[in-house]
Amino acid sequence: MEIEVVALINSGYEADTPQLLLPVGVARQLGLWPPGPDAIETTFETAGGPLRVWVVREAMGVQVLAEGASSPEVVADAVISLLADEPLISDKLAGALQLAVEDFAEGLWRFRWEPPERARRSESRP
Repeated sequence: MEIEVVALINSGYEADTPQLLLPVGVARQLGLWPPGPDAIETTFETAGGPLRVWVVREAMGVQVLAEGASSPEVVADAVISLLADEPLISDKLAGALQLAVEDFAEGLWRFRWEPPERARRSESRP
C-alpha cells in the first residue's frame, strides 16, 4: 500500500530510530489500525504531557518527493497516535531522509545535497 501525505518535521521529536508519527486515519489507510500483534503500546513523554501511542517497528518505507528530486527511501517505525492530526517526522527520520530545514517559521527546507539557495517552500496541508 502506498499513500502520499504532507508531514511536518518536528525538531523536538527525538527518537532512537527513524519514526513517523501517524494519525489513526492515515494508519488505517496503511492497514496499521486497529493495531495488530506487532504493535507495542507505550507512552511518549511530550511537551504537552504523556501521549499514548502504538509503535510498529520497521513498518514502512518513507520517501520525500519534491519537484525534481526525492530522498532515499528509509525504513521507519510507524508510531500511531489517537491525538495526532498530521504526520510528524522524527529527528532520526529527518536525518535519514537527508532533510535540512532552512527556516522553520517560513517553512523553507531542502535536501542536504542541494545548495542553500535551492530552499523549497513547504507544501500546504490538504
